[in-house]
Amino acid sequence: MPLSCGIVGLPNVGKTTIFNALTRSAQALAANYPFATIEPNVGEVAVPDPRLPVLQRLVNARRIVPATVRFVDIAGLARGASTGEGLGNAFLSHIRETDAIAMVVRCFESDDVTHVEGRPDPQRDCEIIAIELALADLATMRKRIAKLEREVRAAPATRPYLEAAVRLSEALEEARPARSFAAGGLEAKVAADSFLLTSKPMLYVANVDEARGETTRAQVAAVEAIARAQDGRAVVLSGKVEAELAGLPDGEAEEFRRELGLERSGLDDLSAAGYDLLGLMTFLTAGEKEARAWPIPKGTKAPRAAGTIHSDLERGFIRAEIVAYDDYVKYATMEALRAAGRVRSEGREYVMQEGDVVNFRFNV
Repeated sequence: MPLSCGIVGLPNVGKTTIFNALTRSAQALAANYPFATIEPNVGEVAVPDPRLPVLQRLVNARRIVPATVRFVDIAGLARGASTGEGLGNAFLSHIRETDAIAMVVRCFESDDVTHVEGRPDPQRDCEIIAIELALADLATMRKRIAKLEREVRAAPATRPYLEAAVRLSEALEEARPARSFAAGGLEAKVAADSFLLTSKPMLYVANVDEARGETTRAQVAAVEAIARAQDGRAVVLSGKVEAELAGLPDGEAEEFRRELGLERSGLDDLSAAGYDLLGLMTFLTAGEKEARAWPIPKGTKAPRAAGTIHSDLERGFIRAEIVAYDDYVKYATMEALRAAGRVRSEGREYVMQEGDVVNFRFNV
């Protein structure tokens, strides 16, 4: 099952508009009323990679296949979702099934688009979502602690786990997310074992209007400050503009983007940020058939990476022939690379690096 990033936020902040633009689709319903999205919409989104066209030219590949990230458009979260308001438990269960969260925050005023809290306020809106997720996790942890207390009476050696659960619960009571604990700590293990919502990595998406006036700039600054305070990242884009661009042919979209003074698509930033948020990296393959980017978790060893291409490659793995992308561009051919000693032979313990261009050797 591919890793996925859930697009969440209050109702009517532009989640589905952004999702439609990401997937170049109008199939998902975008409407000016709360909870227009009930069942999650799911789409695979290409991650932009400027290395692929270069490799395609070098090897005369017939096509390019980029890496993808899966986005899930989830219904709007209302104040009180943790106690069943809005779509309540359904909303929370859909988030629980994703691996990371992209929180869309509305940073524009509009008389035509209602806001469930009256008007946009990024600080308040982010707090509503953070509190609802923390409350849902707190309910989970209270049940977990009650079970652990019984286990400790039977097995006292498990007490450190219980103590970590209590510390985690105390943090949630203060609306501090589970991800605020050190990744290698016992609290993080308890959070992972308990499938806590607030343990998921978070990306903030500031949805702006085309004008990007003074009020919008102040609201974006507030979102960016929230992201920095949590050692997170913020992406700024206009869902409406990106949806319009997504409906145009590539040439017209590029011209329209230049007229708006946009150097690149905000959706490219979002898909790349989502990819990184999921802890993914890319290795590359290049041949006559295709130049392709393969997504793998950071820290993956060579045999497992080979298995993403085909399970037979992992089972019969012998070695990986590795070329750094920059070397491939410099020397252009495998013959020149071998002559320059730039082709490395790596074994089963090799940890893949971003941008490795790979040829796997294996037994059939």
